[in-house]
Amino acid sequence: MPELLERAQTVLAPKRDRYRREHERLHATADRDVFLVDHGHWTEIGAAVGGSDRELSAIRRAHEEQCLRLGRRTGRESEFETALEIRDPVVIGTSGSEARSDRHGSDFE
Repeated sequence: MPELLERAQTVLAPKRDRYRREHERLHATADRDVFLVDHGHWTEIGAAVGGSDRELSAIRRAHEEQCLRLGRRTGRESEFETALEIRDPVVIGTSGSEARSDRHGSDFE
């Protein structure tokens, strides 16, 4: 799984500025940005990341779980859950290592 997430971050990181312009940023920290995208956006990302539908689904679920964890940590769980009912999250790390883990431990494993 870490390799899949790293591949996704390799595709997403260079597009961070575009995401900031075109999508709502739900949450931002020193080590990551969380954006809300339309359902189906992961299909577009999947074309660039490569891999099977199952792998892409796993990456999407990992981003969703990361978003929910951030909601719990910040006391915004209900807000984040409501947002995820209508859109999908995309989590972009601000550098390579933060995309996979933070000071609380690994979030994507």
